[in-house]
Amino acid sequence: MSNVPAAARQDAATPIVIVGHVDHGKSTLIGRLLHDTDNLPEGRVAQIVESSKKRGLKVEWSFLLDSLQIERDQGVTVDSTRIPFRLGDREFVIVDAPGHRQFLRNMITGAADAEAAVLVVDAAEGAQEQTRRHAMLLRLIGIRHVIVLMNKVDLLEYDPARIAETERAVAALLKQLDIEVSLFVPASAREGDNIASRSPHMGWYQGPTLTEALALVPAPSGRADLPLRLPVQDVYRFDTKRVVVGRIERGRVKVGDSLVIGTHGTVARVASIESWHTAPQISAVAGQSVAITLEPDVIPDRGDLLHQPGETPIRAARIRSRLFWLRQEPLRVGESFRLRLGTAEHQVTVASIDSVVRLDDLTEHPADHVPPEGFAEITLAASESILFDAFAPGTTDGRGVLVDRHQRIVGGAPLIGPAAIASGTKAIHPTDSTVSLWDRAQARGHRGGVFWMTGLPGAGKSTLARAAESRLFAQGIDVSVLDGDTLRAGLCADLGFSEEDRTENVRRAAAVARILAETGQVVLVALISPRAADRDLARQIVGDGFQEIFVDADQTVCEARDPKGLYAAARAGRISGFTGIDAPYEAPANPDLRLATGQDSVQDAAGRLASHITGAVVLGDQSRQRS
Repeated sequence: MSNVPAAARQDAATPIVIVGHVDHGKSTLIGRLLHDTDNLPEGRVAQIVESSKKRGLKVEWSFLLDSLQIERDQGVTVDSTRIPFRLGDREFVIVDAPGHRQFLRNMITGAADAEAAVLVVDAAEGAQEQTRRHAMLLRLIGIRHVIVLMNKVDLLEYDPARIAETERAVAALLKQLDIEVSLFVPASAREGDNIASRSPHMGWYQGPTLTEALALVPAPSGRADLPLRLPVQDVYRFDTKRVVVGRIERGRVKVGDSLVIGTHGTVARVASIESWHTAPQISAVAGQSVAITLEPDVIPDRGDLLHQPGETPIRAARIRSRLFWLRQEPLRVGESFRLRLGTAEHQVTVASIDSVVRLDDLTEHPADHVPPEGFAEITLAASESILFDAFAPGTTDGRGVLVDRHQRIVGGAPLIGPAAIASGTKAIHPTDSTVSLWDRAQARGHRGGVFWMTGLPGAGKSTLARAAESRLFAQGIDVSVLDGDTLRAGLCADLGFSEEDRTENVRRAAAVARILAETGQVVLVALISPRAADRDLARQIVGDGFQEIFVDADQTVCEARDPKGLYAAARAGRISGFTGIDAPYEAPANPDLRLATGQDSVQDAAGRLASHITGAVVLGDQSRQRS
């Protein structure tokens, strides 16, 4: 057995991640690569040949990796498979990462420590959705060395012009992401062209084969000469000694060194580096797990970051992060999570969504939410300072993940630096319940939502809202009504009826409705809201779950009803700026539901409204059972 520590031996192998769109040939490539470089166990090729024959196929190299039955049944890779691999005297670890969008969570965790990547692109199909998504992940993870394998060139009859056309398109895509391609290799994994030996069909290609390109990948950079970072994993007590344990992420430590303990800044000296059944240690370096004692006998917490004086990490309570969002619900400002960073966990809130990447053209743009499987730059706010090093490609620095209350990873969140508060900006840190919208919906059997009821005065908005409220409540739906007059008697009592005050009235109503909807309630807002622009503002504030309901009765009908005598007062000049008399009403062009209250009875219209809401919010088959 070698005397080199296990951690050091593991670091000596260069991790290479294989990524690409589903069906572009990743598993086939790896199977062929292992075979052509004699890295297969004895008898494995015979098994592949037999399995392929049973399915009436040629030799199917992907069977090497697709060992799970679900993968063979569905033809997609579902987990990240790590395979030791040797080229000459050099060791690699190949990571086969899933290509299908449902398994991206596995890919982002499997590729996190890769030193280089092979991006597999079907030369005939070119870049697809998952190609763009995986390229974004390579940028997020910080892979510095990228090889693009132009696969299946046999389908293009090895035509250099057609291959070059796809290569240019892929190069332009990666350039948008600031990913510099180390090499393009035209190849056919199935036929073995340019994998481990030069293709007889591509005399025009003078570059290296894939194996030669892998041999050119730089070895993992040493981290022993960087400033010390030792995250505390735990503290144990042995007799009279208190032992602090953790893995040195970078730098080196020796007996006698002074160390700063976490954010509270206590300084202690390394009294010893403990060892059992081995010779005593006086020093340790990056990659090694250590157990140290401190003098004085201070007690660090799990997650405390030990460092040397004068080599302090970034300290910030507001942090910018690049995000890959994994949850199947949009992310919004105000949601709270645990930020897992090394051995530390911090409660954080999404303070702002600064930009979101549009996948079709990879441009960044403002947005009020991050869609599922979306990429964004966000600002996280914590109640206490967090110590971290900014994310850097090829290192473990700043590699954070967001975790929900069920301890599920919902986002990859590399930390890229502190977030400054702009001059004049209010230092607001909105917080959100740790009970997710999905949990609330599962418990109640329905989602939240906002149903914005607009129409002329006297059209019947409040009457219908209250009637529908009773029906929905009887079905077990948690429902509330925000009525215009009720709001103006309390929350909006300070507002008049100018254009600016009407907009502010809508803004406040929408903000309250959103808060209620985020607790899982169904909210009916009965508000004239005569301007289309104001209703668009309400839709923007509420976001997903907003529906516009047009309570449609013409002015003649409404004026004949005049339940509050307002039309008569407006005609007499006692009220000015009254909607329908001397202020316009802009009817919705494409409402989600139109209720003709000038024709239908209250009971019929309320029944239609309740049925519409039930169909929109009740989960699964329960909508048919309840309606």
